[in-house]
Amino acid sequence: MYTIVETETFKKQADKFWTTEERLECFTQIASDPFIGDVILKSGGFRKVRWSRAGMGKRGGVRLIYFNVLEDGLIVMSYFYAKNEQENILASELQKLKG
Repeated sequence: MYTIVETETFKKQADKFWTTEERLECFTQIASDPFIGDVILKSGGFRKVRWSRAGMGKRGGVRLIYFNVLEDGLIVMSYFYAKNEQENILASELQKLKG
């Protein structure tokens, strides 16, 4: 099992949409399978996970962008957005995450 670390950006975005229970459910699943989701091309290893929200329908899902630092036992939750607000992470946003 790995430790989940949230960036301030992720936390601020996730707090708008998730209950504590939703957050814990997602983090438990990602910590048990850190390779869930798709690697984002040309991102340096960031992954995108599609996560549905109870009672919200197909467009009510969210997207999580995270990065594995498995040799240190960490999974860094970096970016969060609602599917109904944004289809994909913008290249400029991804560039900021890559630093």
